[in-house]
Amino acid sequence: MAVSTEQEIRTFEIVKEEAIAASIDIVFETLLEQLGPYNQTPDGASLAMKIEARPGGRWYRDLGNDAGHFWGHVQAIKPPVLLEICGPLFMSYPAMSNVQYRLTEENGLTRLKFVHRAMGLIPKDVVDGSRSVNTGWTYMLERIRERAESRS
Repeated sequence: MAVSTEQEIRTFEIVKEEAIAASIDIVFETLLEQLGPYNQTPDGASLAMKIEARPGGRWYRDLGNDAGHFWGHVQAIKPPVLLEICGPLFMSYPAMSNVQYRLTEENGLTRLKFVHRAMGLIPKDVVDGSRSVNTGWTYMLERIRERAESRS
């Protein structure tokens, strides 16, 4: 007999902005690398991510031997100013996300505006607890800034 539990539908929106001392082309290239082969956990472990940078392209974790985890599809891409991804991302429960990276260049700086919106049966600690998605995105954006600036 199946046991039913009541679950709560949650939504969240994370908005962040980074000012990066690098050209927009370098920042966009670094963004794609960071979402792909340079993606790692804060303790330095590789996530083995791949991104197919084209409309409909997959963003996924490749564990080899046809094992892995689908994170999303490229919904929109306009190099070097926009990358938008939709999908469950890291969430292995009924949830959907939309992630946007918008880049603008002004006075030698590139502004990277990041927005992650999600809805679904998302555990509370993912939104505001010890496994907070906010912490992960902060780390990811810092890595993009550091790598892009070191390349300039």
